[in-house]
Amino acid sequence: MSVPSRLEPVDFRITAWMARNGVTLTRLALGIVFVWFGAIKFVPGWSPAADLATRTIERLTLGVVEPSLALPLLAVWETLIGVGLITGQFLRLTLLLLFIQMSGTMLPLLFFPSETFAAFPHSPTLEGQYVIKNLVLVGAAIVVGSTVRGGKLQVPPPKVSN
Repeated sequence: MSVPSRLEPVDFRITAWMARNGVTLTRLALGIVFVWFGAIKFVPGWSPAADLATRTIERLTLGVVEPSLALPLLAVWETLIGVGLITGQFLRLTLLLLFIQMSGTMLPLLFFPSETFAAFPHSPTLEGQYVIKNLVLVGAAIVVGSTVRGGKLQVPPPKVSN
């Protein structure tokens, strides 16, 4: 859809602002989500994902990591990811930790399908929706990761009408 010519300058300014600020705002938003979700795991009963997460870790580690240890470890891991994203420090390592953690968050769909789907594959339960929404976080992290070598979003110059 094209923009009416009289709105072209406004559209360009808005789009240019989004290109200049979008990745940073995405990185900060991801950081806030990770700090928040990590922090609530430190307080018993606050995280609605605690049971599913600890059982997933227990299963993934073949019982080596028990739920009493899994949740505090996950809380620290997620909080560190969040702090790394918010500060922008150690971004490569932070994103590596994020992608490893996100791989694990998808496993309940495989490990516990009866809990994550009311009817596979089209009707996820609330727990399933909580897991599936992580695809958005992964996509946002990929965008942030595209900038670690100096990449930026660019806006083509405005069209000049004759």
